[in-house]
Amino acid sequence: MKVSELGEFGLIELLADIVNKSKNPQDASWRQLLIGIGDDAAAWRGDSSTQLATTDSLVQDTHFNLNIIGWEDLGYKALAVNLSDIAAMGGIPKYALASLSLPGETEAECVSSLYQGMIQLAQEFGIAIIGGNIASGPNVVITITVLGSLKGDSILSRSAAIAGEQIAVTGYLGMSAAGLEMLKQQLKLDDRISPLLRQAHLHPIPKVKEGQTLLHLGVRAAIDISDGLIADLSKICQMSKVSANINLDYLPIHPMVKASFKTEYLEMALSGGEDYELLFTASSQVMERVKRALSCRVTVIGEVTEQKAQHIILTDATGSVVTPGKKGWEHFKSRD
Repeated sequence: MKVSELGEFGLIELLADIVNKSKNPQDASWRQLLIGIGDDAAAWRGDSSTQLATTDSLVQDTHFNLNIIGWEDLGYKALAVNLSDIAAMGGIPKYALASLSLPGETEAECVSSLYQGMIQLAQEFGIAIIGGNIASGPNVVITITVLGSLKGDSILSRSAAIAGEQIAVTGYLGMSAAGLEMLKQQLKLDDRISPLLRQAHLHPIPKVKEGQTLLHLGVRAAIDISDGLIADLSKICQMSKVSANINLDYLPIHPMVKASFKTEYLEMALSGGEDYELLFTASSQVMERVKRALSCRVTVIGEVTEQKAQHIILTDATGSVVTPGKKGWEHFKSRD
């Protein structure tokens, strides 16, 4: 079977199965492992605290187009998407490694700008860039690995959602997808929304402190929205063995995105991806504490339900079930 038939998530399941069969419970590394393949980051018990590690690659013409994004913005974003994974675990990012594959004709000034973008974000979060690797290749590939830790024994994971909990998201949905469309099509939008969309797509702000606050307040299930609301909520449902009901009227979509993308805004919110907001579940009591504690927007969009054949049910204002046109990004299967 080809990987294009398996899809990204099927391939991850295959590799996880192969690795799990290789486990040796006599090895300290396996005994100390808390979360392995399949979540936003791996976690294991260190000598004094729980350690975290995540890695992600940005591939030219798959994740980014150099006609749309500049090198400094690219460096910032490459680190930001990894910090978002640490945020989704409630962790504290500490160290980063950067591996680059570059065509030989790449200007050294461009690579310097790339690192300036990474350094800008690293300094905001007190992260040290400590190494990596450089190789030649036919196009630009940036692979970032971020190491971090947790303050206590608790952790946010995709497998902890419970039926009856509320489902919520931080911030607005669909902003990055709208920003990408604006940049690709060179759309002239209202001056009030254009800089917001540009920042959402090129300079996403990882919700690191927000993730730590969620964990401190008693939230246990979370994920960051990278592949789209439906795709990422599906991962929580699959790993927690639950289903979800989402009310489309509750989705936090910026009014000016609705006005600027009259026919596309709902699909952008449901499956656009790259918002890097936090999607999480909690009891109504915990959710109220979260709303009071976080300075960013927090919107309850639905409820966790008992597992059914259909993991996610979308309903509109009339209570009618809506079938989405797209479910979000998946490597090997997704197409423009």
